[in-house]
Amino acid sequence: MDRSLRLAQQPDADALLSRSPLAALTGMLLDQQVPMEWAFTGPYTVATRLGRDDLDAHEIAAYDPEAFVTLFSEKPAVHRYPGSMAKRVQQLCQYLVEHYDGDASAVWSDAADGRELLERLNALPGFGRQKAQIFLALLGKQFGVRPPGWREAAGPYGEEGSHRSVADITGPESLEQVRAYKQKMKQEAKKAGAKPGKA
Repeated sequence: MDRSLRLAQQPDADALLSRSPLAALTGMLLDQQVPMEWAFTGPYTVATRLGRDDLDAHEIAAYDPEAFVTLFSEKPAVHRYPGSMAKRVQQLCQYLVEHYDGDASAVWSDAADGRELLERLNALPGFGRQKAQIFLALLGKQFGVRPPGWREAAGPYGEEGSHRSVADITGPESLEQVRAYKQKMKQEAKKAGAKPGKA
């Protein structure tokens, strides 16, 4: 992974996301019911509180669950729901240890095609289909992870030139375009009397 992400809008946090596959996955997991910047700063906050310059799936998987919740709950909290999200991050790391020897990049490094990659991402704890598609699009658009059929597997999030999700954010201007798109979707959903999905 050699791209400079701009999702946390904070240099140290973005640097960690850019160099650490586990941090990027964790940020994506945390990206729900909080502002995007808060979610993607989370991995850096966790690493700092662990006294590390990176995240280690083995360490987090084996961490005392109550102590890990406490770490998430310290002010400023890592997430609006520190207890449940601490549990989910641990579950993600335990899954990575069990299935990928703790190497987050192994989820995508040898995927034969976009369909297989989507299945692998969708199987991760805390990743539904939509979140999996968004992360797949992020891998393809910003990290050059492009197995055959990756755009199709990512659905609308894989479209070139779109501004639908975090996959399309490369700086302040594109961030505003994605926010505008989300706002438009919320308004349309409200008019239709339906709850908006995550975008």
